[in-house]
Amino acid sequence: MKTFIPTDLGPRATYALLTSCIAPRPIAWVSTCSPDECFNLAPFSFFNAGGANPPSVVFSVSNTRDGRAKDTLRNVQSTGEFVINIAPYALAEQMNWTSYEYEHGVSEFEKVGLTPIPSQFVRPPRVAESPIQMECKLFQIVSHGTGPVAANYIIGEVLCFHIAEHLLKDGALVDDRLVDFIGRLGESWYCRVTPESMFWLPRPGQGA
Repeated sequence: MKTFIPTDLGPRATYALLTSCIAPRPIAWVSTCSPDECFNLAPFSFFNAGGANPPSVVFSVSNTRDGRAKDTLRNVQSTGEFVINIAPYALAEQMNWTSYEYEHGVSEFEKVGLTPIPSQFVRPPRVAESPIQMECKLFQIVSHGTGPVAANYIIGEVLCFHIAEHLLKDGALVDDRLVDFIGRLGESWYCRVTPESMFWLPRPGQGA
């Protein structure tokens, strides 16, 4: 084993090592809007579920490499609302292009050819092409660190789920075999969740 100390590596090398160790990571494709109603869309792979009572999610918006806050963070701070869209394999290229640092005020929806549609409970739009969408209100933002690639954990409560009907089974359950999920790895690597790559493993005592 070889030991690495983050303070010896520096923030950028630590980021690269961290993201290559913790993988695959689900991707939150987050749509927000600014106070002047400019739509923003960006992917974040520091993302996961929190709890279910109430349903909660958390994703982290790292500062830019020069220490600035990203538009997503500023928009959530201003409006207290966001939508998490799930990008399947068919939308991978468009998802990737929304990570580009466009000038402030530029809508990624327009740049990559996606369709914003109204949400039911929040101001930010949903991605019409996404098969899974979660409307969220802000619960808390927790900042950890300062400067380049420091973390800003955004914790949200899910107000409603929008699920494409062809993905559903048994009423209110998504059939993961049908979604064609993608996940983030280290460097520029991604993975694709296909039925062939999945395996069924019940918890002890739960049976088959």
